[in-house]
Amino acid sequence: MFGGIRVIKKLLVANRGEIAVRIVRACAEMGIESVAVYTDADRHALHVKKAGEAYNLGPDPVGGYLNAHRITSVALGAGCDAVHPGYGFLSENPELAEICMRRGLIFVGPSPAVIRQMGDKTLARRAAIEAGLPVVPGSEGNVATLDEAIDAARAIGYPVMLKATSGGGGRGIRRCDSEEELRRQYDRVVSETTKAFGAAEVFLEKCVVNPRHIEVQILGDRFGNVVHLFERDCSIQRRHQKLLEIAPSPQLTEDQRNEVCGLAVRAAKAVGYENAGTVEFLFDQDKQFYFMEMNTRLQVEHTVTEQITGLDIVQEQILIAGGTPLSFTQNDIQRRGYALQFRINAEDPKNDFLPNFGRITRYYSPGGPGVRTDAAIYTGYEFPPYYDSMCAKLTIWALTWEKALARARRALLDMGVSGVKTTIPYHLEILKTAEFRSGMFNTAFVEDHPELSNYSARRPTSHLAAAIAAAIAAHHGL
Repeated sequence: MFGGIRVIKKLLVANRGEIAVRIVRACAEMGIESVAVYTDADRHALHVKKAGEAYNLGPDPVGGYLNAHRITSVALGAGCDAVHPGYGFLSENPELAEICMRRGLIFVGPSPAVIRQMGDKTLARRAAIEAGLPVVPGSEGNVATLDEAIDAARAIGYPVMLKATSGGGGRGIRRCDSEEELRRQYDRVVSETTKAFGAAEVFLEKCVVNPRHIEVQILGDRFGNVVHLFERDCSIQRRHQKLLEIAPSPQLTEDQRNEVCGLAVRAAKAVGYENAGTVEFLFDQDKQFYFMEMNTRLQVEHTVTEQITGLDIVQEQILIAGGTPLSFTQNDIQRRGYALQFRINAEDPKNDFLPNFGRITRYYSPGGPGVRTDAAIYTGYEFPPYYDSMCAKLTIWALTWEKALARARRALLDMGVSGVKTTIPYHLEILKTAEFRSGMFNTAFVEDHPELSNYSARRPTSHLAAAIAAAIAAHHGL
């Protein structure tokens, strides 16, 4: 929406779960009316209860959230002037942004053209090269056949990463250490890519062995102003899916921090980026940064950046979308302390992280200084099997790395989720390792520590007493 500032008065949240609750809360603080959408499976979801209004999208538990025409029709019918996509679902689909523009709705995110350009990893790679960013050696565009992939891999040198061009969330990625392995994986990745993203395009990159995964949060307005909100370290991940995130990275020097944040701003300016986004990099063992991709949406891990900067990224998104210029410059943004975000997933780490859905029989979130919980569960909530397994995010902040680690352990022990297995015990095991406590780790951390899944499930006696009391109360109908 160009041509002046447009104050958003009513906003539809085109998402579900904790991120929908998060956006509703931001709207409440800004005096903006919020509208939720939900499918039949989500009729008892917390975002439905928290929003000012809620509208049903039908029986399809996933398809309802992917129907851009239906969502925008609901928004117009409810009198909304804006749509926030959250993350996942349609957040990086240019179709929703385009439909919003055609129907006079403000889309809280970048332009459809930028979403399309940066969502295609080969186009994003080309844009990064043109902006002067270092990139990992790879194929020139997509590889349309297995033979093309083999030729490209021979030129690049093994190991290589076979990746979905439109991928995300760790899907559509395979490491291939030999031609034989590439032959085995090619059809599998193409099939997975087609099912997950509706496109069969794949490309190849040189595999950077055991890198650090560093990403930079940026904000840009329509007047060409772009700032960074420092970096996050996302190196603790399993099968390319993040488990916990840290801001700032304990692994970088100030010179390295300035370098990578400067590269991110340069990339955003080069594509005329507007709104919140994240530029992701690999940091290799030779201390070299390589551009990996740009996420044109709010990230799951934005909370750690908010904790160290004091900025509300969702509120900034809404202001930028309405045409308000950034109210601060780069020099105004200061970081303070360390923050860690733990993804509390309904998974069983002892059983290869198998999703574990069901009724939440007891839930309480930890509190105290520097402790933040973003969740969409509550006691009695039936955690549905149709969506991502994340049921909460626990974010910890403290002035020093050592104090943050101590606070994180205390908060994880305080957190109570019963009825489903979660990754809480696994996070506690990570905190015990000398490697993690030193702040020096890489993306191979989880694979290098298979013993972490052999934790004891014992909990403090206070938790056991609470569970017994709850069981007795349930038995007597109290």
